[in-house]
Amino acid sequence: MSDLRKTAPVERFVALLRGINVGRAKRVAMSDLRALLHSLGYRNVRTLLNSGNAVFDCPAEPQAKLADRIQTAVAGKLGVEAVVVVKSAKDMAAVVGGNKLAAVATDPSRLLVAFTSDARALARLMPLAKTDWKSEAVHVGKHAAYIWCANGILESQAAVALLRDLEGTGTTRNWSTVEKINALLQRDSA
Repeated sequence: MSDLRKTAPVERFVALLRGINVGRAKRVAMSDLRALLHSLGYRNVRTLLNSGNAVFDCPAEPQAKLADRIQTAVAGKLGVEAVVVVKSAKDMAAVVGGNKLAAVATDPSRLLVAFTSDARALARLMPLAKTDWKSEAVHVGKHAAYIWCANGILESQAAVALLRDLEGTGTTRNWSTVEKINALLQRDSA
């Protein structure tokens, strides 16, 4: 008798951990993060940079559920409290394709992308896109918000407002990192 049970298709995801290895707080070795994700049953785990970006394969399930599982495991096993946002390879490709600030952003290290798992938090950012930020700009898309910090991230009033309005539900990456994550997701899922 053949096994008629169906298994969920395997998908490619990225986990974005907020505030990992920034300064002296929330130190996590990427080898420990990879091992933790393997222990959760995720496969083909790869980390990018030293700032909490982990790409992995697993059976399709809601991204919020994946994020909660990873956040709980990181706190319980690595002793670090960090917001975790999970996006699929398809979502990340849409984030890259939805960048309406590419024409004005002349330095990818000054273009931030804000990710959240909470659609309501993303919707709360819409008024920021209508604000005159002088040399800065904000665009809120379907999967992320984009912030052009013309004078640098530390000097950006738009970035301060955006992080305040995310209310601890999200994390940011600069455009260079977003493109690297997307390339890793697309290459490994091909």
